[in-house]
Amino acid sequence: MADRERIATVSRKTKETDIHMTLNLDGTGKGEISTGIGFFDHMLEGFAKHGFFDLDCTIKGDLSVDGHHTVEDAGIVLGNAIREAVGDKKGINRYGYFILPMDDALALCAVDLCGRPYLDFTCEFDVPMVGDLDTQLVKEFFYAVSYSAAMNLHIRMLAGNNAHHMIEAVFKAFAKALDQAVSRDPRIKDVLSTKGSL
Repeated sequence: MADRERIATVSRKTKETDIHMTLNLDGTGKGEISTGIGFFDHMLEGFAKHGFFDLDCTIKGDLSVDGHHTVEDAGIVLGNAIREAVGDKKGINRYGYFILPMDDALALCAVDLCGRPYLDFTCEFDVPMVGDLDTQLVKEFFYAVSYSAAMNLHIRMLAGNNAHHMIEAVFKAFAKALDQAVSRDPRIKDVLSTKGSL
């Protein structure tokens, strides 16, 4: 099982968005991202780079309405890609956590690939927009990821006042925590659960 390529390609097309995404959990950090929202592109590129994931993502969304459908649906597709790429979870750490500093911001992220979706997002932003990204959509994105991937996801902002730094710290902390969770440990022969399945 350790030799299986952990790559998933997921497409989703609705009246609101048309998304095509390929995720390689064992990549080198290459991101080819085009969502139509510049700051969101930057966040997904950072996610790929700092998690050592290869991520190709093209989205055509109804940005004439706003960015909500684009960002939320991107989270749905990324969550599905994570779940598909990780497979049966044999041999992986399952858990991952990271505390990431970025200037004034200090973000904590903890992940459990347990098969049960849950999000605790404790982070508030004082401005409505960063670039062309609505800051309310950051929580919506991670909610969609957590439920589509069936992961337990906790995100907390421990310090920070600059919303750009805070959001970027969150995406990078998530990348590092997820990288740890999906990494293989030779001591784990099956799944890391007393139940025998995740």
